[in-house]
Amino acid sequence: MNQDQLFQKAAMYDLLSCYYKYSDPTLHVKYYEKHLKYMHKALQTVRGTSQQGGLAYVRALHAAPDAPAVDIFVNGNRVLTNVKFGQISDYLPLPAGSYHIDIYPTGNQTTTVISKKVKVEPNQVLTLAAIGLGNSLRLLPYADDPFVPNNETKVRFIHLSPDAPAVDIAVKGGDVIFENISYKQATDYLGLTPMTVNLEVRIAGTKDVVLDVPNVSLSPNESYTIFALGKASGSPELEAKLVKG
Repeated sequence: MNQDQLFQKAAMYDLLSCYYKYSDPTLHVKYYEKHLKYMHKALQTVRGTSQQGGLAYVRALHAAPDAPAVDIFVNGNRVLTNVKFGQISDYLPLPAGSYHIDIYPTGNQTTTVISKKVKVEPNQVLTLAAIGLGNSLRLLPYADDPFVPNNETKVRFIHLSPDAPAVDIAVKGGDVIFENISYKQATDYLGLTPMTVNLEVRIAGTKDVVLDVPNVSLSPNESYTIFALGKASGSPELEAKLVKG
């Protein structure tokens, strides 16, 4: 198969995986594995990619509250379709090297909303977050760290609400665990004993709670990120999104 056929296969299996995501988890996993297989083959053929040995793992997060659903292209090839605000993709394996990322409104390849060159290193695990308001959109990389000591867990917080002030993350009614995090800032990971905990988001340095985050379940041998998404004023409303990684 040539490169275009490989990408078409990958896109087809991605659509099938999404279709079965909630109705049949077994088929969802089956087709997603096929999607990754053909993505890997296709990206190995991408011209201009500087092979440095080893793979990186990259996922995309749509965190721009004013932006429409988007399609994401890597070196001119569509790899993700109809990614809506608040959605985060699974990790895509990429050979280490440099890539050009173009993000378009879904179904419209006339004008990009973001266009950026990204370099990924061998064994790097990365979240690329599309952020901002209006026409001022950016693609920011955040390094993920999935390694966790045996039977432990860890969590961090990333502030991606563009109109929200700096915040503290605290145990509900209790101590602050992440202090004074401003927009675009990511905390370090905090190692913890596995637990389920109720958290709250406060305006930094105060007891004023702007968002409750109940029943945060942190399982053993997993790392997590809590993203603050949406708007402090207006729609979509401020929310906390817990994801692995």
